[in-house]
Amino acid sequence: MSHTALARKYRPKRFAEVAAQEHVSETLRRAIAGDRVGHAYLFCGPRGIGKTTLARVLAMALNCPERAENGEPCGECESCKRIWGGLTALDVVEIDAASNRGVDDAWDLRERAMYSPSEEGRFKVYILDEAHMLTREAWNALLKILEEPPPRVIFVFATTEPQKIQQSASPILSRCQRFDFRRIGVGDITRRLQEVLAGEDLEAPEEALRTIARRADGGLRDALSLLDQVLALTGGDVSQEGVRRVLGLVEDEKYLELLEILQERRHGEVFSFVETLLEDGYDMVEFHRGLVDILRMLLRFRLGEGEGGRGVREDLRDAFRTRSDAFSPGDLVRMLAQATELEATGSIRRSAHPRLLMEMLLLRLSYMDRTVQLEALLKGLGEEGTPEEGTPEEGTSEEAGPAPGRGRRPKPPTDPSAEPPSGKKEEDLPLPEAWKMVLKGPKNLPKGVLPFLKAARVEFPGEKEVVLFIPPGPGLDRVQEPAVLRRLKDAIGRHCGGPPGLSVKPDGPDEGPPERITEGTVRGSRLRELMDKEPALGEAVEELDLELLD
Repeated sequence: MSHTALARKYRPKRFAEVAAQEHVSETLRRAIAGDRVGHAYLFCGPRGIGKTTLARVLAMALNCPERAENGEPCGECESCKRIWGGLTALDVVEIDAASNRGVDDAWDLRERAMYSPSEEGRFKVYILDEAHMLTREAWNALLKILEEPPPRVIFVFATTEPQKIQQSASPILSRCQRFDFRRIGVGDITRRLQEVLAGEDLEAPEEALRTIARRADGGLRDALSLLDQVLALTGGDVSQEGVRRVLGLVEDEKYLELLEILQERRHGEVFSFVETLLEDGYDMVEFHRGLVDILRMLLRFRLGEGEGGRGVREDLRDAFRTRSDAFSPGDLVRMLAQATELEATGSIRRSAHPRLLMEMLLLRLSYMDRTVQLEALLKGLGEEGTPEEGTPEEGTSEEAGPAPGRGRRPKPPTDPSAEPPSGKKEEDLPLPEAWKMVLKGPKNLPKGVLPFLKAARVEFPGEKEVVLFIPPGPGLDRVQEPAVLRRLKDAIGRHCGGPPGLSVKPDGPDEGPPERITEGTVRGSRLRELMDKEPALGEAVEELDLELLD
């Protein structure tokens, strides 16, 4: 007993039955009802979404003797049955343009199209599938008949790549009515699968059908083919487990295990994890696709948007939600960017070593620094740049906080500019040495001035005199404020026996020799620009003694 594939058995017979293409089916139906049918149509869109099906329904409606007044074919007469089943019909011809693509085939089509339909009142309909495969010469041969078509002859060109027609036969496009078919949504495909199962007297959990719909990627024909496979495997008892086995999906527990490895930074276990995947027979491309879906789901959890497109087992949903709390939204965005890079380039699919690519991706994710908010970091340091109560002192075994970011240097253990302990007097230093000590210990300096002081050119014209040369701009204005000058004098005086004379001048071409342009001066200038735009950055630079690396 032969089996008819579900995609053929449940092919629509009427315009109203075509899923998710109402903008096309309604236009064609009303054109037939209003006797405004065009002589040539171009159907564009991905595979498996109804282009050829709608072309057949159009041919059925044009030649149906019992057609309804609204343009719908009856679907039950002999003419409709032959056209719907793809059987031989005198007035409806389907041509595979991929194998009949030459100029001789086009000339043969032109000659046949010149004959009248077999019966009065009927239309001759020529359906050319994969029309983009026709050669330029074949299109040129068809151009004249499309310009002046014979009466009651309709051409329908179906293609998945309309841009190729644009390149090889652009004059054709202006002679056709073009319809762009849309990918079918997951919800529409799921509802159609439920209707098909009802017609087969079968049932299936919605979660399993949605998994099939997601894998079909907008193609209803692909979804029905996958459902056929699942029914063959399970004997009609459709389940999520059966769907996973047919599609080769990786178990959700594997992704939970991986997230734990990434969270705890157990770098060495990445290799054994990938080894286990391969031993269990999982495909690296399929695992990578699932990883992207899982990371996207975690990001949606963190942003309060629900799980999104991927469906996980109900008993594991809370576990994934809990695991998402271990990563900040910024971390998940960066992890997604790393993971989708492989997908965008297609390298893991084409590579001869997909295992190595997957191991390197997972290692990058495990070594990736975690995001630290600047405001939270400053708050943790306290109002005056000192650790808050309860934070561990340097040298203790307790973790000191998040992993150090790029460009950060360890904070000096002591503050040389602080007051010496009572009963002791700090030794007086020469003015140049005192200035260096001030730059090393910024505690007593006003907020935000340290970067400008470090970038300034300094001269010592006398034993107790300091002259600072700062480029004109916000930095110069800030340092010249009376309160800033007073505190700066006091800070210098603590190291040299008393406040010196201090003056601040603009650093220009007439104020001494020009400064050499070095990598350091360029970085200092760039850092000043960034601090002018973001005041909080200036505080962070001062408190943490940061420097610009890139």
